[in-house]
Amino acid sequence: MLVAIGSDHGGFRLKEEIKSLLTEANIEFQDFGTYSAEAVDYPDIAKKVCDVVVSGEYTRGILICGTGIGINIAANKVKGIRAALCHDVFSAQMTREHNDTNVLTMGERVIGPGLARMIVSTWLNTEFLGGRHAKRVEKISALEG
Repeated sequence: MLVAIGSDHGGFRLKEEIKSLLTEANIEFQDFGTYSAEAVDYPDIAKKVCDVVVSGEYTRGILICGTGIGINIAANKVKGIRAALCHDVFSAQMTREHNDTNVLTMGERVIGPGLARMIVSTWLNTEFLGGRHAKRVEKISALEG
């Protein structure tokens, strides 16, 4: 698995925490910015991460901003992305099992690092169930036009 990760300034500290988790788990990743707490625009970071996920160069993406909302909206504008905003472990599991999400978004100002680590671990280690859910994911993709 190869993970693309990015954040705006509001998610910078949590992104650094998640990078540590990925390193500890021996999961390859690349950081697509931002590289400091200086203000940047989250749509720019979302596009960088989502483009490499859609291209197939990276397996999945993780995006973080202050609330997770703005970066999630931006990510879901990229054709081929199914991004889910998760602030609990159950949602992280279900969004992989049922929705085959390829991008996880979170908000640094909403959750702490311990919970974020559990969410990311669950999301990365949960497989898509397919079956009846595959038809629904295909219908989601069809909405993109």
